[in-house]
Amino acid sequence: MKNTITLFLLCILFITCKPIYITSDFDFASSPEAPDYSDNKDWAVLPSQWPKELEEVVGPHIKKEADVFYIYPTLFTDKKDAGWNSNVRSSKIRNEILSKAIAFQASAWTKAANLYAPFYRQAHYRIFVDPYSSQGKEAGFMAYEDVKRAFIYYLENYNAGKPIIIAAHSQGSMHAKRLVHDFFDETPLQEKLVAAYLIGVKILPNEFKNIHPLEIADATGGFVSWNSYRKNRLPKRYESWYKGGVVTNPITWDAQNTSDEKDHLGVLYSDFKVYSKSIEIERIDGMLWASVPKIPKRFLLSFVKNYHFADVNLFWADIQKNAQLRVSSWLKKHKK
Repeated sequence: MKNTITLFLLCILFITCKPIYITSDFDFASSPEAPDYSDNKDWAVLPSQWPKELEEVVGPHIKKEADVFYIYPTLFTDKKDAGWNSNVRSSKIRNEILSKAIAFQASAWTKAANLYAPFYRQAHYRIFVDPYSSQGKEAGFMAYEDVKRAFIYYLENYNAGKPIIIAAHSQGSMHAKRLVHDFFDETPLQEKLVAAYLIGVKILPNEFKNIHPLEIADATGGFVSWNSYRKNRLPKRYESWYKGGVVTNPITWDAQNTSDEKDHLGVLYSDFKVYSKSIEIERIDGMLWASVPKIPKRFLLSFVKNYHFADVNLFWADIQKNAQLRVSSWLKKHKK
């Protein structure tokens, strides 16, 4: 994808069409080859490996005092592919990750921290679609094991004691949630956690034992989360997929239930321009309602109710500023 309009059309396709996929039983033996994180080629982004897709949005890498470990969402959606996990050596898959997830999502955290983003064998989109979901549990486990191995390699070879942001969206946030459980919650590493941005999945208020929702813009050591939908609409699976989940205000980053357009810092659009003062929001139980953003060709969004595909893009500039604020706050607390 080279522009957000393609994302809009994909979103419409997923919402309006009854999905029919070619599928097969999961088989570890026929799964794609595992990434080798000692090889730079199996990382989408390292500070020393800055792709042109990222430079177009934020410019060259500048060394920071904190790191961000980013996990991308589901981009493996081909209905004709019976595989359960993506082949990270595929140039098509890699290019899609760089041009979509890295450029339009991961870029939001690069002003605050050094970006580390591993390629991983993401599970196919159909793990979220009945009746295929019952077949695909092992695919999700495989995807997480890649993320876990990448994070261990990052800790042992790159981190060098720096504070850490965990950033993710959708399937990526499912894996990030497990990562926070396994590596941060009530462990020595918890002290290094700036914040976990667990966007696009349901995260319960008591999801973790000692890592809590953040409701102050400069607070650290906890997590934020939201799921976006067009204002005054609810998805069919609202009760099971969203209700009860944490909903952060990604404009004010506090407990405020509504925010006006005037406070919105900006959507990152397909032209790589940021359109500010374009969205108003309302928090309800488990859901973030958003107005139709004031961006070019906004009429396309009149066909879209679910803004999940743009959970990050809609608040790109707000995330960028907030991540910088939280890193600054963490550094002040720990450098006394």
